Amino acid sequence: MATTYSISDLAKEFDLTTRAIRFYEDMGLLEPLRTGPGGRNRVYTARDRTRLKLTLRAKRLGLSLGEAKEIIDMYDSPRDTGAQLTKFLAVLSAHRKQIEEQMADLLATLDEVKSHEKEAKLLLAKAEKPRLIA
Repeated sequence: MATTYSISDLAKEFDLTTRAIRFYEDMGLLEPLRTGPGGRNRVYTARDRTRLKLTLRAKRLGLSLGEAKEIIDMYDSPRDTGAQLTKFLAVLSAHRKQIEEQMADLLATLDEVKSHEKEAKLLLAKAEKPRLIA
């Protein structure tokens, strides 16, 4: 018998709220089976668990949920893995460039903050020197 998980199981394992998991379901990243009266109970498979794990990894890498879904869906299809890897590399490259630009901006801002900090310290030191009375 295949291993299944409840929404609470996955929430606990991945330190998420059940609301977050339902959101990922709404986005099409997870497709649990429905059981019980009116299909109110969600039953997640090992596939859903893996997709959730990959979704969280994609988020840590800075991918949007749409990008994550596109890449994860590619791995679910029987298509050529070369195309999948090419797409994944393109997305990673774009995110790397974006992060590098953000880092450059942050470094420039840090340099500016340091400069203002140095100037403010000099002005403070001048202001605190006792003035000679002529």
